[in-house]
Parts: sequence; C-alpha cells; structure tokens
Amino acid sequence: MERNRGIAVAPGVAIGPALVLGSEDFRIPQRFVRVDAIETEVARFRAALVAAVAEITEHEALASSRLGEQYGAIFAAHRQLAQDPRLVKEVEDLIRQKCHAPEFAASRVLRQYARTLRNLGDRYFAERASDLYDLEKRILRHLLGERKEELAHLSAPVIVLAHNLTPSETANLDTRFVLGFATEVGGKSSHTAILAGALELPAVVGVGSFLSEVAGGETIIIDGNEGLVIIDPDEETLGSYRDAEQKRQSTAVKLKSLGPLQSETRDGVLIRLNGNIEFPHEVKHCTDRGAEGIGLYRTEFLYLENDQEPSEEVQFEAYSEVIRAFPDKPVIIRTLDLGAEKFPQSMREVIEATPNPALGLRSLRLTLQNQAMFKTQLRAILRAAVLGDVRLMFPLVSTLLELRQAKMILADVVEDLHEEQIPFRREIQVGMMVEVPSAALLADEFAREVDFFSIGTNDLIQYTLAVDRANPAVANLYSSADPSIFRMIRFVLAAAEKHKVSVSVCGQMSSDPIYTPLLVGMGLRELSVTPHAIPEVKQAVRSLTVPQAEEIARHAQSLEVARDVENYLRGEFKKLSADLV
Repeated sequence: MERNRGIAVAPGVAIGPALVLGSEDFRIPQRFVRVDAIETEVARFRAALVAAVAEITEHEALASSRLGEQYGAIFAAHRQLAQDPRLVKEVEDLIRQKCHAPEFAASRVLRQYARTLRNLGDRYFAERASDLYDLEKRILRHLLGERKEELAHLSAPVIVLAHNLTPSETANLDTRFVLGFATEVGGKSSHTAILAGALELPAVVGVGSFLSEVAGGETIIIDGNEGLVIIDPDEETLGSYRDAEQKRQSTAVKLKSLGPLQSETRDGVLIRLNGNIEFPHEVKHCTDRGAEGIGLYRTEFLYLENDQEPSEEVQFEAYSEVIRAFPDKPVIIRTLDLGAEKFPQSMREVIEATPNPALGLRSLRLTLQNQAMFKTQLRAILRAAVLGDVRLMFPLVSTLLELRQAKMILADVVEDLHEEQIPFRREIQVGMMVEVPSAALLADEFAREVDFFSIGTNDLIQYTLAVDRANPAVANLYSSADPSIFRMIRFVLAAAEKHKVSVSVCGQMSSDPIYTPLLVGMGLRELSVTPHAIPEVKQAVRSLTVPQAEEIARHAQSLEVARDVENYLRGEFKKLSADLV
C-alpha cells in the first residue's frame, strides 16, 4: 500500500480500479479470473510472451542489419528481459496463486521491477526501467489486441489517474463510469478542480509524479476530503474508509434536512445562498439543496463539450432549462470566459502559443475581439430572459473602457432583436465580475455603471498574489486567507454600499464554510456556492449571529499572516459546527 498526498479539490471518497491515462495505452478489463480458467489464462500469457519475443527478435535483426550491432543490442536486452525465468515465474505465480488476470499480473510485476530500478538512484538503472515499461506495453498489446482505451468509450467503473486533465476532458467525463480522479499537477481553484465539484466527483490534484507506481486495474482510493491517493490499499484501510463513508452519509442526511429551511443567522438576518453551475443539469442539485437562485452560470462549457461553436438555438435552450427551474428567482448568466486553461480544441494553437495565457487573450478581452461570437451569445441570453429574472454578467473586466465596449455591443444586440421583432427582454440588470486588482481598486468608478458586483475570488487571489493557481510548486502561496484579499473585498463592499449596488462572492472562498463567518462579518449578505457546498454553508450561517460574525471578521483582519488567519477561522468553524466536523 502506498499513500500519495495532493490537494483535495472535490469532497468524497471513491474506491475502484485504476485507469492510468498517458502512461497506459490499454485498459486492463479485469483483475481476477475464475479458478477453473487459470491454466487457460496462463497459456494465454505464454502465447502473448512468445509473440512479444518474436516481435522483439524481428526488430533486433532489422536494427542490426540497418544500423549496426550496437543498435540491435537494445532489442536484445528487451528480449532477455522477456525471457527472464524469474520474471515469467512471478507473473505465472500471480495468475495461479491469486487468480489474477494475466494482463494485471504482467503489468504489476513489470512495474514493480521498474519501480525498484528507478529508485536505485542510478541513471543507468533508471533507463533500464524504461525498457520494462516498453516490454509491458508489448505484452499487453498481444494480450488485448490493438484496442486503445478512450474516456468516451468506458463501459465499467474506473478511477481516472492522469498527469493532467484539461477542463474540456473533465467536462466530458462519463460520471456513470468515472468514480473519481487524481492528477499529478493542478491547483485547488483550477478550472479542472471547479469542474470536479460540478460533476460531484471526488478528486485530488497536484499529487506529483506517481503514475509510474500504478498498474492498470490496481485498486485505488481517492480521498477528496483529505487529499489522499492510496494505491493498493490493505483490507484494514479499505474497511476504515467504508466505515467513514457510512458516517459521512449520516452527516449528509442531517445537512440535507436543512434544504427547505431559510439561510438565516440565529438572530434572523437572511444570507442569500445561490448556486454556481457549469451545466444545465446541475440546476436540480441546486433546487434539491435549497438554493435561492443561480449566482453564477458559467457558459463556456457549452463550447468545451464540442469542438464547434454552439448555435444561438443550442445556447437558448441551455439557458432556458436553467431559468425555467427558477422562474421567480435570479439567474445570473456570465458571458464567455474562454482562454487561459479553458479553450476548445479549435483554439488550442492560439492559446498555447501565448507565453502566459492567464495574462493574455481571455474572457471579455477575447469576446470583444470576436464580436460575432459575442453577439450570438448575447442574443440567446436576451431571448431566454423573457422566461424569468435573468441578469447578465461580464467576466474579467479590468478597465472602464472594456465595460463600456461590452455594454455598447449589448445595446447593438438589443436593437437588432427589436428590428427583427424577436421576443426578448430589453431591461436586464448588467453586472461584472471583480476578479482583477484594477477592478477592486476602481470599484467606486465601476459601481456607477453596473447594477451588481460578483467577487470572483479564484482569479482575484491569483492576480493579487501573482500566483499561478494551477501550479503545485507555488500552491502554498495561493490562499483565500491572505490579508490583501480582505482589503480588496473591503474596497468593493465600500463602493457597493456607497452607490447602492448589490454584491456577492462567487469564488471557491464562498464555498468553504470556514470563511462563512468572515464574509458575513465583513457585510456580505449574498453568497454563491457550488451545489454540494450549499448545505454546509447554510449550516454555518444558521450557527451564527451577526455580532459573532463581526467579531470573527474583526479578529481575522487584525492578523498579518494567511496561515494564522486560516488556523483561526478553522478553529472558529469547529466551535460553531462541532457536531458536523
């Protein structure tokens, strides 16, 4: 059993067989075989080994004749490995004694040898480990044929392990078969992490190099609560996790009972809880958990699900589905936030060629330069807005000029729809995300031109602290508890109060209940959170009085170091929610 620690980004526990992307070309379909099939499976392994040796011998002869004996020697070494009696015996023993399928047995034995060689710390032996990985793939190919594994064609439950998953790959995970995932890289508020929460898949990112330690089909535990990836757990560990999962489900039942109750403090102050969603189907998660509306509908995933721009009608239907679920409550639709790490395949070359995509052509900047695409989306939103209380929000606004340009394009779309006599809502509230320092510092000026603010803490933290939120090397510097972030929030709250503009927080910070007392104490009366976090945040709200929250906020803002702030807030949360922690 091996434990690997990473960054917990989506809660829950998943237990299942590994599917290793990137280092595993083939999906190992089963781990065990029937006792009465053992000799047949041993024979199948031997046949695959003979075929692999014949293939290597052929390559050895070809390399020797064309390139010289020294190159043929590379394949000779592979052949000797494949014919090593000890190695062959270990594979056959696993098949006979533990009823392991030959694919799993061969992968496990070869990877154990490779791991041992790599850990010797000698460059020569590390290179020999690569030879073992090559041999593993040859044998698997002869056992399984040429069939390659694709995420889109899964037919059995798996735990997905990868170096990285792009937001579009994550968006397309089939939750019927993907139980959870872990990646070697990534940060707590990367868009892949956000999507894991939306899909409600237990997930751990930023684990570091661990894929070579895992054989396909090996049992994996993903602990999305503690940030652990456990490889080949023993029975005691499996038992303890199953017991813990039963307790978690009991707590979830308690929290679910809060759904119909109002989100109000113990002294009767209402704190509005809205849901953040990526996909229309998530609206049910929000209604089931008592959300009072949609505070952030991220629309870019309509573009990431397919490699072509969705039509106006496709967008209209997607927005309408959400609005119909909340006909009398606000639904805030954010315009496209493509770029950085979220882009369809058709944009890959343009975005990846940018030295620093997070500071390049993304979000509102991108749509202002692609007005046809922008207008198509605005038309769909305005048309769907006749169905309910729809509000429009622009992302990553950094200057007044950008905001004014976006509003001018919106005005053009209004005139176009009017002339075409297409039903639409003319009067619609327009707001903006506050997620760059310039927007927070100029909040007083922006407040004169918008109807509402939504503070996107994920990017605000990234840009304020100059920390790439997807880079595990600096993950320890990325913190919602940094005092500079509180100062930015105060700028926005002061401007909003002065100009009678509503304000909410919609980043990951608002979904973490340890920050609920702080945000309420600072004056926030509206939070937008991921659906799975709604019950826990509501519990935190209902455990508080406003004077308590204000005292917690005062003390937290007097501390100078993020670590001290976070420890203090965590301690206060435990006091307020002792029966659920």
